[in-house]
Amino acid sequence: MIDLIQFPWSPFCIVQRSILEFSGARFKITNLKLTGDRSLIWKLTKERYYAAPIICDGRNVVFETGEDSQVIGKYLDQKLKLGLFPADLEGEQFILWRYIENEIEGLTFKLNDAHYREFVSRPDQLSYIRHKERKFGRGCLDQWHEQQKSMQAQLAERLLPFEEMLTYRLFLMGDRPRFVDFDLYGMLGNFLYSGHYKLPANRPQISKWHRRMASVKLSQFAT
Repeated sequence: MIDLIQFPWSPFCIVQRSILEFSGARFKITNLKLTGDRSLIWKLTKERYYAAPIICDGRNVVFETGEDSQVIGKYLDQKLKLGLFPADLEGEQFILWRYIENEIEGLTFKLNDAHYREFVSRPDQLSYIRHKERKFGRGCLDQWHEQQKSMQAQLAERLLPFEEMLTYRLFLMGDRPRFVDFDLYGMLGNFLYSGHYKLPANRPQISKWHRRMASVKLSQFAT
C-alpha cells in the first residue's frame, strides 16, 4: 500500500493527497509530527532527501529530484493510470505548474503561515519561526499577518488567468482534470487550511471548479 509521508498543511502534500483520493486506490498517511524533524524522510530516502512529501510504495521510495520535476505525480500517474500527464499537453502543463508553484504558492503559503500558531504545536513554534526567519528574514511571520489584505488582493489578481480558462472549461485543460488542476488545488488548499480565508468572491468560476475538485474521482471518466 502507498504511504504518503506529509505535513497536512503543506501545499505540495495536499497535491499528492488529492491525487491519491482521486485515484480511488487504498493508501495510508503518515503525518510528520515535528516541523523541524525530517529524520524519517532522511532515513527512508537513504540520506538523499529531506523535504515533504515523499511516498513509500513497497520498496520504492519516491521523491522529487528538482523544483520542477513532478517525480511523485508522474509515478502515481503511471502506476494508477490516471491520465494526468498526456503527451500532447506536456508543454502547456509545464508552463502552468511553474506559474502555480511560484506566483500562486508564493502568496498562499505566506497567508497560511500568518496563522501558524493555530496549526503548529507550541513546542514546535520556535523551530518553525527559526526556519521561516532564516529564509525570509526576521519578523516575516508578523509582517505576513499585517499584510493579509494586500496579499489576498494580489492572489485574486494572479488567479485571473485560471478564472478565464474555467469560464469555458470544467477543468483547466479541458473536460477532465490533469496534473495542473491538482497542483492549483493544492496551493489553494494550503491557503484555506487555517480557516481564516475564502476563495476570492470575484473569481466565481474558480469557486465552482474548487467544489468539483473536492469530490472528483477517476471512476467518473471513461478509460
